[in-house]
Amino acid sequence: MKRFTRNVLSGALLTGLSLPLSALAADQDLQQRIDTLSKEVESLKQEVDQTKKKSLGRWLELGGDYRFRVDSLRGEVVNHASGPVFGQTFMQTGDMNAAFAAAMAAGQGFKPKNDSLMTHRFGLNMKAKATKDVTVTARLLMYKTSGSQDDDATTSNLFADRVGVFDGTVGHIPSDSKLAVDQAYATWNNIAGEPVWFSVGRRPSTGGIPTHLKDNRPKPGSSGTPALLVDYAFDGLTVGWAPDIEALPGAYAKLCYGRGFENGFVGNSSSANNSLHDTDMIGLQVIPYDTDNFSIFAQYNRGFNIFDFPKMSDSNFGDTSPSVDLGDIDWYGLNFLGRVKNVGMGNINWFVSGAVSNAQPNNNVSANAGFLGLMNGTFMGQTDASSFKDRTGWAVYVGGRYDIEQTGTKLGFEYNHGSKDWITFAPAADDMWTSKVGTRGNVYEGYVIQELKLAPISSYLSKVFFRLGYQFYDFEYTGSNNWVGASQKIADLKSTDLQLLAPVKYAQDVYATFEVHF
Repeated sequence: MKRFTRNVLSGALLTGLSLPLSALAADQDLQQRIDTLSKEVESLKQEVDQTKKKSLGRWLELGGDYRFRVDSLRGEVVNHASGPVFGQTFMQTGDMNAAFAAAMAAGQGFKPKNDSLMTHRFGLNMKAKATKDVTVTARLLMYKTSGSQDDDATTSNLFADRVGVFDGTVGHIPSDSKLAVDQAYATWNNIAGEPVWFSVGRRPSTGGIPTHLKDNRPKPGSSGTPALLVDYAFDGLTVGWAPDIEALPGAYAKLCYGRGFENGFVGNSSSANNSLHDTDMIGLQVIPYDTDNFSIFAQYNRGFNIFDFPKMSDSNFGDTSPSVDLGDIDWYGLNFLGRVKNVGMGNINWFVSGAVSNAQPNNNVSANAGFLGLMNGTFMGQTDASSFKDRTGWAVYVGGRYDIEQTGTKLGFEYNHGSKDWITFAPAADDMWTSKVGTRGNVYEGYVIQELKLAPISSYLSKVFFRLGYQFYDFEYTGSNNWVGASQKIADLKSTDLQLLAPVKYAQDVYATFEVHF
């Protein structure tokens, strides 16, 4: 019995001593499993974070717009003698009298019209974050005439900026269904940790302030340019600075450069363009104050070696390209924008813009344009470049829009006036007849926008709206939007006065749009 008891006690003791050892082994195994699982969870977390960083919503923004537009256009051309017809007839016959007779017959006053011009415009916007502080922005644009794959319905020999589609206006004048690159530029922000940026590429130099009001778009940011001076798709670069000054909220300044025409290789004595230079433009913008309720924009531009003809192929003038540079042009502009809240049922957005142009001709004249110089000379007239003089012009552009938030209704009115020798650089403006801000005379425009009260899905900026508007042009002088040749008072023109372009006295446009921004 004692032996049995001793054996039981010995076994119990051995069993008790072995239990902590096996429990310890189990705990170590469990801890290893936990450690392994923790590492796997951390690895999965890192993969999820990388996936999030690489997802489209994190690095790529997409948006755009679609517009269907209908225009009813009517105008009036006064009696004149057609310069192009004179030149063509004289070259064919060598008979001066026959050439004048043909020119006068072709220049009889007439009333151009298009009762229903329908167009479709589609734009696709993209912004990609490449690295920290570096982004790439692009806009693809298609602007098509209904029932056509060319620009014949929207270009003519009436205005210089509408003689055809050329670099800088592609996608801004209705033509075909090609989706063109309207903008493509890279921007480097916060250089060296300072409020400085650098941007290069095909510039966002179209649709600037204050045209965003009529277009029902947000105010362009620091990349834009005032539309009274520039509305043209430039290739170039910008260096900007946005200091943080408490007394001047939103202040910034930028120096811009753009190339309007590339001449290519020179130096060969057989080159037809041996004496032709590149056309370049520099600009300086100073914005001392920029908030939602008030903004000031001051701008200076200088265009060097202004060409006589753009490079294009068109049914009205055939194949053209710059043949000579005619001189330089300086521009000065000042713009004010503001908003007054809670006026009656809504808010008032207003703007006042003014500008001065100064054209400085050299001794060159264009043989392709009837021996005309920069803002000097008459078609086929006796050319004396020594008598050419600087031409100074001015323009004013004012207007506003009243927004009724409750109904989504917006009522707008705009007026602009240009003097006899006013010239701008805005051939890409969104006007059917001609860029209204380049008019030498008066333009009146009224419009109403009706937004549909629909909940946005793709973006908080998404909207759907209708727009109905009316434009009336009263031209006082020839050559609106044209820097080739001297301006003449339309009321004084005779039927024997040779004109490079048909002189339009009045023009009107009734238009309606259906637009979707997404």
